Amino acid sequence: MSRLFAAIAIAYLSSCVVGPDFERPAAPDVTGYTSVPLAQQTASADVAGGATQRFLQDLDIPGQWWTLFHSAPLNALIEEALKNNPTLPAAEAALRQAWENVYAEQGAFFPTVAASFSPSRNKTATGALSPASASGNPFYSLYTGQVTVSYAPDVFGGTRRQVESLAAMAEFQRFQLEAAYLTLTSNVVAAAVQEASLRGQIAATEEIVKIETEALAILQKQLALGQVAGADVAAVEATLAQAQATLPPLQKQLAVQRDLLTALIGRLPSQEPAEKFEFSSLQLPQELPVSLPSKLVDQRPDVRSAEAQMHAASAAIGVAVAAMLPQFTLTGNAGTASNEISRFIMTPGTAFWSVAGNVAQTIFDAGTLLHKKRAADAAFDEAAEMYRSTVITAFQSVADSLHALQSDAETLKAAYAAERAAFKSLEIARRQLQLGAIGYLGLLTAENTYDTALLALVQAQAARYADTAALFQALGGGWWNRTDAPPAKTWDVQFVP
Repeated sequence: MSRLFAAIAIAYLSSCVVGPDFERPAAPDVTGYTSVPLAQQTASADVAGGATQRFLQDLDIPGQWWTLFHSAPLNALIEEALKNNPTLPAAEAALRQAWENVYAEQGAFFPTVAASFSPSRNKTATGALSPASASGNPFYSLYTGQVTVSYAPDVFGGTRRQVESLAAMAEFQRFQLEAAYLTLTSNVVAAAVQEASLRGQIAATEEIVKIETEALAILQKQLALGQVAGADVAAVEATLAQAQATLPPLQKQLAVQRDLLTALIGRLPSQEPAEKFEFSSLQLPQELPVSLPSKLVDQRPDVRSAEAQMHAASAAIGVAVAAMLPQFTLTGNAGTASNEISRFIMTPGTAFWSVAGNVAQTIFDAGTLLHKKRAADAAFDEAAEMYRSTVITAFQSVADSLHALQSDAETLKAAYAAERAAFKSLEIARRQLQLGAIGYLGLLTAENTYDTALLALVQAQAARYADTAALFQALGGGWWNRTDAPPAKTWDVQFVP
């Protein structure tokens, strides 16, 4: 057996690893996300969600970035979502499975040892054969015990490349877990912002209904005095009915949004949380991080996942190359055999052993191994292009978020000014209506203008909160600063000289 292990050691010392060694792709050689440098801060408006936001390149992203909204209800719901939403345990299970596959494949680095014991009772066909037992009795027992050692030396590194590929897929699953974490937290924030937007739209619509109801009461009094025609009152009644008709769809959207938020935190629809969201419960972060482009490829979980897939495809090329080369096998077998169980152990003449080696080389397979190698090359090319596409999409999402933050801040500023102007115009129209200075058409025009301006203001407020959350998500969400994540595992392929 010592010769067997000596042969194993010699095989490893003389081994090599075929196939390409993976190198991480370099970050894109750019200095910014947009073709034209953006302003260092956004516009502001004197309304909820209208604060000036500043962009800081040296500011890191906290692992719990949503706490920057300073909303206790939001923090509570995200904490519950991280505990109860099933997507995270599923991703964690996928990661555990990936690492177990790595450990299972690493077992091929070592010999396989099997022990067996085989008792039997036999009768020799004496008409054709001589008795097998030394006594000449055709009936005999045979007890055989043996230990078998088999080993396939990884001479050309095929097993090491296979372990490398599986470890890269474990890295892929690790960043899929980080992506699931980021997506879940971002979805909860987006759902909260959308709920606040819907509540704001409902409140705005209810205010409009109140204003139009008061105007209708004035016209009804004027009708009783003969100052206006019935057609004028009917027109205002129709406008009021139209405003009231917009409330049920908004309330339906709010109910659906509450169902979504309930599902995100891992509850059933009947277990709706008590937390509710309005713009007054959310504070807009005023200092926003803008990571350097060279760091973005390290921060985005989707980019790191694509890189891991590229690494796995690279290692698979080595596996395919190794399969085309000679395959080595070493086997050893030792044991004892006896006709009597009492003489089974430590009895002279009952021991046996054998040591064998084998080298096999495929000579003809109709191009099977060659085409598998070419398929591995093509898979790597595909993974490389998918990685490049993922990087482009990552940069695009950051650029889109930055553009949105700038333009939506300007939109909110203009929407606030428009709402204030429309409100003043409506107030003037209402006083004039009471004095009989204008007719119902002037009032309807003022009401419609204010209605449009007020709803646009609410939507512009929501856009700023949503844009901020989108930027944090686009920059990777700060997973590298998480304190609640388990430490990342590392792997090392042994026996590489």
